[in-house]
Amino acid sequence: MTDFTLSKDADGVAIITWDVPGKSMNVMSFDGFAQLSDCIDQALADDEIKGIVITSGKEGSFAGGMDLNLLAVMKEQAGDNPAKGLFEGTMNMHGVLRKIELAGMDPKTKKGGKPIATALPGTAAGIGMELPLSTHRIFAAENPKAKYGLPEIMVGIFPGAGGTTRMVRKVGAIAAAPLLLEGKMLDVKKAKSAGYIDEIAEDPVAAAKDWVLNAKDAEIVKPWDAKGYKMPGGAPYHPAGFMNFVGASAMVNSKTQGAFPAAKALLSAVYEGALVDFDTALKIEARWFTSVLMNPSSGAMIRSLFLNKEALEKGAVRPAGVPDQSVKKIGVLGAGMMGAGIALVSAQAGMEVVLVDRDQEAADKGKAYTETYLDKGMKRGKVTAEKKEAMLGRITATPDLDHLKGCDLIIEAVFEDMGVKAEMTKKVEAIIPEDCIFASNTSTLPISDLAKASVRADQFIGIHFFSPVEKMFLVEIIKGKETGDRAVAKALDYVRQIRKTPIVVNDARFFYANRCIIPYINEGARMVTEGVSPVLIDNAARQLGFPVGPIQLTDETSIDLGAKIARATKAAMGNEYPESPSDDLIFWMEEQGRLGRKANAGFFDYDEKGKRVEYWKGLQDKYPLAEDQPDLIEVQERLMFAQVLEAVRALEEGVLEDIREGDVGAILGWGFAPWSGGPLSWLDIIGTPYAAERCDQLTAQYGERFTCPPLLREMADKGQSFYGRFNPEAKAA
Repeated sequence: MTDFTLSKDADGVAIITWDVPGKSMNVMSFDGFAQLSDCIDQALADDEIKGIVITSGKEGSFAGGMDLNLLAVMKEQAGDNPAKGLFEGTMNMHGVLRKIELAGMDPKTKKGGKPIATALPGTAAGIGMELPLSTHRIFAAENPKAKYGLPEIMVGIFPGAGGTTRMVRKVGAIAAAPLLLEGKMLDVKKAKSAGYIDEIAEDPVAAAKDWVLNAKDAEIVKPWDAKGYKMPGGAPYHPAGFMNFVGASAMVNSKTQGAFPAAKALLSAVYEGALVDFDTALKIEARWFTSVLMNPSSGAMIRSLFLNKEALEKGAVRPAGVPDQSVKKIGVLGAGMMGAGIALVSAQAGMEVVLVDRDQEAADKGKAYTETYLDKGMKRGKVTAEKKEAMLGRITATPDLDHLKGCDLIIEAVFEDMGVKAEMTKKVEAIIPEDCIFASNTSTLPISDLAKASVRADQFIGIHFFSPVEKMFLVEIIKGKETGDRAVAKALDYVRQIRKTPIVVNDARFFYANRCIIPYINEGARMVTEGVSPVLIDNAARQLGFPVGPIQLTDETSIDLGAKIARATKAAMGNEYPESPSDDLIFWMEEQGRLGRKANAGFFDYDEKGKRVEYWKGLQDKYPLAEDQPDLIEVQERLMFAQVLEAVRALEEGVLEDIREGDVGAILGWGFAPWSGGPLSWLDIIGTPYAAERCDQLTAQYGERFTCPPLLREMADKGQSFYGRFNPEAKAA
């Protein structure tokens, strides 16, 4: 299989074309690097070749990154010393890209080299951006859909093939820091401003050829290889540079709270690399890159946020043998915030949408949500007037149920009440086609119970969105006891159309996501009743990598909602409901009228604009602060185990059928410590024997909610890991 091919035109320009067979977008493999190196060697050795242009055979894209199997190959080649294999493999990548950069020039005079340019027809990410950065000039097409960047930090690593060192030396530490640490992908104009590309051209290959034929020796010497080079913004030992690095360090720790190993390693590689010459800096980058890859956090993040996420999006859990169920016309019942968001993302995906509410005014208000969203996009230059008109034209806002005729999917998002939902189900099923799938967007009510109102329970399913719909990446699909395969396939195909990540779970109280979130919130509230400082609780969570702590999260989601859920659960469970001090706290807050952010009063005080000011001091009148505050790690372990034990129970009870969904769903659904790879990956990192032992200690100290689940106990006794025992890919192999 050939990934890179070399051709020579009549003008003496070598064209190296990257085109991986069988892939919609190029990815770099171990063999690919070897082929690229051979092509460069041939071109540099051929006296008839005046310059080189590297481009892609894929229409609209250059490359999507690295084949992560490349990392596995590096480890395997080193046998008992995987770190050595990773380091040597990384240095080999550096060698190939450095060969391109120096282009056969004389080491002393920096003359005699051949100009090498990259022509990007579109998207270039990861190694697909690091390769161009090693060439002498980067030309990109005027492609509005293309994105450029180094997003490695998003999956727990950082640009380790020279991208880190080159970007810092090209634009300076301060300008490079947000690009590297946030991993944002930029459009072509912003990519040019950021320094990723040099020129935008209508025909990038032609522009690149013209440049290499006319480039002078001085134009192909990178700034860091030229005499007198000074890093933009100053090196660490320069007064200005020193302050830049102090600021960068503060920024990293502020955003990551020290929870993400890759961010700290990246900053270390940048700082240490800036103190030395370029080639030594590449070696330092390779050492830190190896360090990150050897950290179990890296492997867990790559597995969950890249491999598992991608597998779920491509239909890993889709029922076999069911033909395509793509949605053409969707009916959305309820035009509140949730229904309006569902209508928005559906219209965005090109579907015809019928948005229904009790009267025309309410329905129009729901449609206006999409219009407001599009207006914001127009102000940012992301949306054209034509696109706005087309999207709004796809949404019919109406109180008339007859407009639902012809729909092939209905999503009900009405008031969270069993009776209201049952009535709506019966009314709508009398109108819609017999083969139309009916879905309920409920976050708490059992799907099997809701399906009792349906005359075709096999076509009834739960589709649980997270709010706000247009921003949240996860959709939880819930199978009732009688839900059929076509309904599951329909839900999955719909989620694929709206470009979100699905997980499929079986029906149970609170399904999966809320089942794990509620104990997290409750444990934080319970600690408040014990006199633990809310500041300690929330900061402990943030230092674990959670976006918000449980106390702040309660304010954001509203305290009366928590009280409502507690009462409903207690009514449903009866004597089996476990009494909890956290309920007492929530009910008391509700009585005080402190309902959270929406009331401008909750666990926090807010100013007149709704901005958080500080934790409410009145809380300590009811629950005085304990004189001795607990250890940070103890608080963190209570918050973690409260969630992960529910994830284990969900797997144990069959609510989760695939552990990949447990991990991906946790990270995307409620921001579970991304560095860990998810709750089940976290248990693998700490080891099931330790987890079971810690459960026993927490149970003895804090109560039965920390009781070790039988599944975890069994795995601990056998020394098993979750991905060793339940990995679907291993089973398939």
